Amino acid sequence: MKILISGGRVVDPASGLDQLADVAVAAGRIIAIKPGLGAEGSGFTPSRTIDATDCIVSPGFIDLSVRLREPGQEHAGMLESEMAAAVAGGVTSLVCPPDTDPVLDEPGLVDMLKHRAEKLHRARVFPLGALTRGLKGEVLTEMVELTEAGCIAFGQAEVPIVNTQVLQRALQYAGTFGYTTWLRPQDAWLGKGVAASGALATRMGLAGIPVAAELIALHTIFELVRSTRARVHLCRISSAAGIELVRQAKAEGLPVTCDVSVHNLHLIDVDLGYFDSRTRLSPPLRQQRDRDALRAALADGTIDALVSDHTPVDEDAKVLPFAEAEVGATAVELLLSLAARWAQADGVDWLRTLGTLTTGPARVLGQGLGTLSASAGRLVEGGVADLTVFDPNAWWTPQAASLRSQGKHTPFIGQELPAVVRATLVGGQVAFDATAA
Repeated sequence: MKILISGGRVVDPASGLDQLADVAVAAGRIIAIKPGLGAEGSGFTPSRTIDATDCIVSPGFIDLSVRLREPGQEHAGMLESEMAAAVAGGVTSLVCPPDTDPVLDEPGLVDMLKHRAEKLHRARVFPLGALTRGLKGEVLTEMVELTEAGCIAFGQAEVPIVNTQVLQRALQYAGTFGYTTWLRPQDAWLGKGVAASGALATRMGLAGIPVAAELIALHTIFELVRSTRARVHLCRISSAAGIELVRQAKAEGLPVTCDVSVHNLHLIDVDLGYFDSRTRLSPPLRQQRDRDALRAALADGTIDALVSDHTPVDEDAKVLPFAEAEVGATAVELLLSLAARWAQADGVDWLRTLGTLTTGPARVLGQGLGTLSASAGRLVEGGVADLTVFDPNAWWTPQAASLRSQGKHTPFIGQELPAVVRATLVGGQVAFDATAA
């Protein structure tokens, strides 16, 4: 299908492009980016035109943490519902963590997930393989076989490896084959609370998770990276002190990247309110100084990517006393809007803002993207046509009933948010069209 996206403001963080232009798409590729493609005599005759007047046309967003809840947890989310939510949020590629049920530690499970996702013709799914069998932190998985099945890297999701020798061997093995290890830095013993340590948690009688839980894990990881030189991606940094350690590690030249969740970018511990289980999240919401440091680090590039950490939770598991409620919140549909809210509040331009959703995540994934590597997160002639068209000046208010995700719980319900996705193209096909939704 030939598609013309006309009259939009084309923003490509990879090249610094920011201008009014048309985008011509054919055979799944971008064939031209320039003004006047829709004019008579331009040589391009589209079978469909998307009017992008007053909209921004950007590379499709890449979300590094989206739980699809399949296999095994279909009561919380179906592949169909979560993929529909992803493209409605402008996400064209997503990484699925390995903490499914059963865990993604066998090639057959990875094959099944990728096959199911491809049949839906929505966002591209890149599975993260389990680093250890069953995520138990004891025996390493067959990483080569999992890679051949489609895994782009390996991690433990929320489960820390207690045995440091196992972690060292995992990094050595992954490093030998050039694989990236994804780790959530949190000490297994200090990380057993339900809220960030501090005066608020103490007053509320909630078991605390100190910043030291993150720092101890980071120090361990960095020492092992120094000895193995293995690439590590740090998932969802949450503290000012943690960010400072990451900044030092990058300055030293260690091969590390990191991301931050939209929740920790906007919310702090006082947002727990009166034990609001929608804010039962991991990592926990910390103090304002931590949030401010995360926002500054995302702006200056210390943090490579902004993620939704989308985790749909069903009603029965969420409407419980705070400490008993299941961890997680629906967020993939809100990713763009929460990035825009941060940008507006902190004076960050669209090139940098969209870079946290496109070029930054693409850098983290690197060669794991396979044939997409050359053009992922970019708008380039000849590149794969994964694009998002959104109105930066429109506003919307999330309501549980209107969310496409099967999970209906988010701390941002009822809050007016900026930026609305109008259309999402994946491989040159329209995967989401707001006018038809």
